Amino acid sequence: QVQLVESGGGLVQAGGSLRLSCAASGRTFSSYAMGWFRRAPGKEREFVAAISWRATITRYADSVKGRFTISRDNAKNTVYLQMNSLKPEDTAVYYCAAAPTIGATEYDHWGQGTQVTVSS
Repeated sequence: QVQLVESGGGLVQAGGSLRLSCAASGRTFSSYAMGWFRRAPGKEREFVAAISWRATITRYADSVKGRFTISRDNAKNTVYLQMNSLKPEDTAVYYCAAAPTIGATEYDHWGQGTQVTVSS
C-alpha cells in the first residue's frame, strides 16, 4: 500500500516556476512507476508526466515537453515535478499517482492533489 501527499502548489505569474513534490509512505515506493496528472476547471484529468521506478524512462505530455521535468529520489520516497515557463493554461489541480509499471494504463494509488494557479 502506498499513500501519496503532494505539496508545492501555489500562485505564480506566467513565465515563473514551481516545483511540486509528492511524498510517499510505504516500503514499496521504489518499485512503482510514478506519474503526475492534472485537472483544470471544467476539464477532464490529463496525463502530465511519468517516470519509471529506476528513473531510466520518463514520458511527458506534448503540452509540457521542454518545460516540465519529472524526477524521483527513492531514498526519500519522493517524486518531483519541476515546472518552468508556466502558462495560464497550466492552471489546474495536480495529482501524483503510482502504477506497477510506466506502461500501465491504470494507476493504483493517488494523492489528494495540490492547486497550481498561473496568472497572466
